[in-house]
Amino acid sequence: MSGEQELRQAPNPYIEFRNVYKSFDSQPVLEDVSFDVRQGEMVAVLGRSGVGKSVTLKHILGFLRPDSGQVFVAGREVDALNEEELMNIRRRVTMVFQSGALFDSLTVGENVAYPLRERALRGLAMSEAEIQQRVESLLAHVELEGMSELMPSDLSTGMRRAVAIARALAAEPECILYDEPTTMVDPLMAQTLSDLILKVKQKSGLTSVVVTHDMKLARKLADRVVFLVDGKVAFFGTVSEMDQSSVPMVREFIQLDEVSFLSPGR
Repeated sequence: MSGEQELRQAPNPYIEFRNVYKSFDSQPVLEDVSFDVRQGEMVAVLGRSGVGKSVTLKHILGFLRPDSGQVFVAGREVDALNEEELMNIRRRVTMVFQSGALFDSLTVGENVAYPLRERALRGLAMSEAEIQQRVESLLAHVELEGMSELMPSDLSTGMRRAVAIARALAAEPECILYDEPTTMVDPLMAQTLSDLILKVKQKSGLTSVVVTHDMKLARKLADRVVFLVDGKVAFFGTVSEMDQSSVPMVREFIQLDEVSFLSPGR
């Protein structure tokens, strides 16, 4: 059985952290972190900057290895995989970085086409006409019709992230990881991006993890929420359960969100 077949047949949950610890230069970043992400579910990893949210994503893809504990993706322990097996994981689990991580020397269309051409190199052939048709369809899906000939430098930060989502979808993944998708964009673009991610979730049914400090985004998108405080899981459950939490930092986030919602101009 091939690596990709094993991934597709993996049981629930799709992602699981079991008692994960990670330190850098003796400084703890993740401490006894445990949670899971079911197939087709979106989990938000919420918390202040520097609490280990992005480090969590890097463990899912095997870019970081835990000091102790275990991380499973599609039923396989990431730390036990060799490089070829990790590449199989990374073909099925794609990440949308804060920067978008687009190729600056390629047009928007060429960026989106990149995973399609990479698939062709692995024997999953597509004609050039099929690639172009798929690119235009994906750009329309993220509301960027007619922009395939633009360069990434021609786009706003939010639009580059939308292109990155289109490129992620081109890889036909089983799971998408979003790293702070609404950071450093204006409120209107943040709303557009959150609507786009919600549309992707509803139409594709993909398993998703979104790292954010934006409570409104978590409320809009998440089936369940992991709340990290100083590298530890302070809360893990549904949004409605979070609203009942007595954890001080969780309560503070909720109260700040309520103040923002009631502020003038909303």
